[in-house]
Amino acid sequence: MGTYTMRCGFNLFAMLLFAAVALPQTTRYNMGRTPTSEEVQAWDISVGPDGKELPPGSGTAKDGARLYAQQCASCHGVTGEDAKGSPRLFGGQGTLNTPKPIKTVGSYWPYATTIWDYIHRAMPRNKPGSLNAGQVYALTAYLLYKNGIIQENDVMDAKSLPKVQMPNRNGFLPAMQDIVSKHCRLGTCP
Repeated sequence: MGTYTMRCGFNLFAMLLFAAVALPQTTRYNMGRTPTSEEVQAWDISVGPDGKELPPGSGTAKDGARLYAQQCASCHGVTGEDAKGSPRLFGGQGTLNTPKPIKTVGSYWPYATTIWDYIHRAMPRNKPGSLNAGQVYALTAYLLYKNGIIQENDVMDAKSLPKVQMPNRNGFLPAMQDIVSKHCRLGTCP
């Protein structure tokens, strides 16, 4: 009889434990709804360095210059270097290893696709996400051109933008030979 009582007690304990864990998880609060696949797709706007997620569209620096004057100059300054309270966008090449580095799109950012992604998500500040893909490509082209990275007539699109070599592309990770050299000096060659 002792074994039977223990089994029943264990089974009762297991059922109570299951009820305590499972029931609160099934509670419905009747708030919200499951998003549609279109809504999820609209939120999924991340663009990686390889640019696989870039949408169709294109733009040049000439197109971007007009947009910059209309949409960006009020915050970033007419020249992109004289902004008060907003990040400087142009110049700064060769300053990252100095006591006063100037971090701009052209001197600091490692990937051109990151520029596109940031403009698409966050600009203009008073109406983020209001620019269409072509406008974002044009503004990206303008920033790249003003930083001396591409030519004024170069067309930026989903194929060309990921191929742009940014000046600081390799500035965030030490070169492999530096890692090997350091460890070998310490006697632990990889």
